[in-house]
Amino acid sequence: MRLPNLFVLPSHDLAIDLGTVNTLVYVSGKGIVLNEPSVVALETRGGIRRVRAIGADAKLMMGKTPENVEAIRPLRGGVIADIEVAEQMIKHFIEKAQGGHGRLPRRPSVAICVPSGSTPVERRAIRQAAQSAGAAKVWIIEESMAAAIGAGMPVTEPIGGMVVDIGGGTTEVAILSLSGLAYSTSVRVGGDKLDDAIAIAIRRKHNLMIGEVTAERIKLQIGTARAPADGRGKVMQAKGRDLVRGVPGEIEISQAEVAEAIAESVNQIIATVLNALENTAPELAADIIEQGIVMTGGGALLSEFDSALSQATGLPVVVAENALFCVAEGAGRALEDTVYRGVLHNA
Repeated sequence: MRLPNLFVLPSHDLAIDLGTVNTLVYVSGKGIVLNEPSVVALETRGGIRRVRAIGADAKLMMGKTPENVEAIRPLRGGVIADIEVAEQMIKHFIEKAQGGHGRLPRRPSVAICVPSGSTPVERRAIRQAAQSAGAAKVWIIEESMAAAIGAGMPVTEPIGGMVVDIGGGTTEVAILSLSGLAYSTSVRVGGDKLDDAIAIAIRRKHNLMIGEVTAERIKLQIGTARAPADGRGKVMQAKGRDLVRGVPGEIEISQAEVAEAIAESVNQIIATVLNALENTAPELAADIIEQGIVMTGGGALLSEFDSALSQATGLPVVVAENALFCVAEGAGRALEDTVYRGVLHNA
């Protein structure tokens, strides 16, 4: 009788959706175990910079830090802007996803999602950060492919499908078939650009300076891709610093103002989708007419965005049920299921 090996460690391979705004970690056999802001708070003392907080704790400090502390996002536009800080953030999230430091640590295989338009240099930076953070093997998967798998699209079949993944830093538009990207493009417009547009519009119109956290809250509460029918829509209060009087101030902002502020970014994303459709092979185009367009990512949840895209393209548009988690879940499934192994790359 052969006794089971009690000392064989269970597989805890990870898939990481390393986003500009949030990082999600998927653990094999468990699903998504971590969803935290991609923010690191750095403290400088005596010329030495050290990490003070990472993730949710660091985001609470944004815009509220003393002179020697700054809360930064080590990723911009979906790629690493500060590799040293990114390494520490990735290491922290890997350890947290694995339950902290264990007595029998195991170096996991890690699949990391990247924008389809990322350069070889940017991909090497992501790979290096993951390896330095403790990964035994690093796989790369395009965000659009991971999003399609996570949304349940038949990516391994000879059926054309279109996915529009709107993240914090980038929007990925891809046409997929037979485990590959028949056409893909990436535009560096996402949730962050919408936030910036809202803050700029409020500063210009109301002489009120607001922080990025406030701008994001406005977008989430009353943001819309189409102007409201009544010309005003919902309203909410926004607080910041009055630039004329130099004191704290508060104004009321309407849904119509927000729609006007983000219109340029919304139209840029729609134009990217239209351009992708123009470059689609006829047989794939026929499939997309039947299948429609699938939207994923946090930006897909912007009110009326699916309707605006459907009107512009003349195609049915559906927002994935788990839009926020599609990329992480898709990358995780690619690690777990050999059917999808062809979508993982070494470089």
